[in-house]
Amino acid sequence: MSEHENFDVLIIGAGQAGIPLAHALAKVGKRVGLAEREHLGGSCVNFGCTPTKAVISSARMVHQARRAAEFGLRIPTVEVDFQAVLERAKRIVTESRNGIKEGLENSDNLKLLCGHAKFESREANRFVVRINDHAVTAIQVVIDTGTRSLIPPIEGLADIDFIHSENWLEKTELPKHLAIIGGGYIGLEMGQFYRRMGSRVTVIEESGQIATREDEDVAQALQELLESDGVEFQLNSQVKQVSSLNADLMLMIERKDGPQQLEASHVFVATGRKPNTDQLGLETIGVEVSDDGIVEVNERLATNVKGIWAAGDVRGGPMFTHTSWDDYRVLMSQLIGDGSHTTDRVVPYAIFTDPELGRVGITERDARKSGKKIKVGRYEMKKNGKAREQGDTEGFVKVVVDADTKRILGAAVLAVEGGELVHMYVDLMNAGAPYTVIKDAVHIHPTMAEALQSALLEMD
Repeated sequence: MSEHENFDVLIIGAGQAGIPLAHALAKVGKRVGLAEREHLGGSCVNFGCTPTKAVISSARMVHQARRAAEFGLRIPTVEVDFQAVLERAKRIVTESRNGIKEGLENSDNLKLLCGHAKFESREANRFVVRINDHAVTAIQVVIDTGTRSLIPPIEGLADIDFIHSENWLEKTELPKHLAIIGGGYIGLEMGQFYRRMGSRVTVIEESGQIATREDEDVAQALQELLESDGVEFQLNSQVKQVSSLNADLMLMIERKDGPQQLEASHVFVATGRKPNTDQLGLETIGVEVSDDGIVEVNERLATNVKGIWAAGDVRGGPMFTHTSWDDYRVLMSQLIGDGSHTTDRVVPYAIFTDPELGRVGITERDARKSGKKIKVGRYEMKKNGKAREQGDTEGFVKVVVDADTKRILGAAVLAVEGGELVHMYVDLMNAGAPYTVIKDAVHIHPTMAEALQSALLEMD
């Protein structure tokens, strides 16, 4: 084993859990190796949060410019430079990557290992991991390899140059007609973006509802908002085949009312994510994974093999950047702390359409199924003074409360900055405080946040 470079902790994957964990462990004197086969920053920085929110901001800007007349302004023409929109996003990505690299290079006790990591064996109390053409050893190993686009087995799909989460930023041609397969969060966000850039967009969803995790009234309202932008939807529809048709593509779609054809210029596949665990050699050391490739962990992010941990999307559960970052705190607690921090946590999330959907806790549907006695408050944003004054009246706030404990069980905030506003409920849930804390508080007028209080005042 003497020829191997030795680490206290090896982290495989420089994502949103791995990077802060590497810094924190190195700071307390641990010898840390951080292996990354491609780009620093994980999916968030490279093709997810960072670039998508950058282009969504461009889309909102052009949308607001087109509404100028509503505000008494004259903007004669509004033009989209699609390549410039993408270049702005790429610049932000590059700046983020460079900042991460600089921070890693200037950290003591930390070594960046460039290449694909694969488990080879276990020798005594150390794991042997090969990174490209050389091997290293570590007492503890953290798997933070993330996920990639799950590509469905659609006939002909592999024969076309389709768009997906990892490559969209490199596709500089604005689609004339974009068919998006999948009506989940990625499909909805990107669908609105491309539509506001000028593409015709059709979202094809196999189930009868977009955003299937949400309550029906929330999903329906979100669909209507996107339809007002011009996004088209085909629900209860499954793409069975894709083929070339001259310079375009032909999609064969199976529907309840019979087969249908849809001609499009481009296809975006947004049908879910697949864990990057199939080339790690986990079987050589006996790490258990689920049938779909997720590393199985307990609430402390430990696998069935002592010394092997998993963090981020690869460990299943909520797949968000903020949960990945919190995983670093869980692991820091387990590796050198008191072991008190676990994944028993309140996890909010957002769909970054315009308006946004901020969500936390359980839905009204699931609350009713639980058998709890509940109260539901709902408040339309069109009744909020600030929303009317700034022309952002779409959407509503819905909050679900346990009638006995007066604690918030869940909430949906479909509004401009809904992803920001929902945190008022998030913090109350983390505190375990009753909803009356917000209900009886004094809030600034006029603000959008007043709507969250108003929803509680209208509790049934």
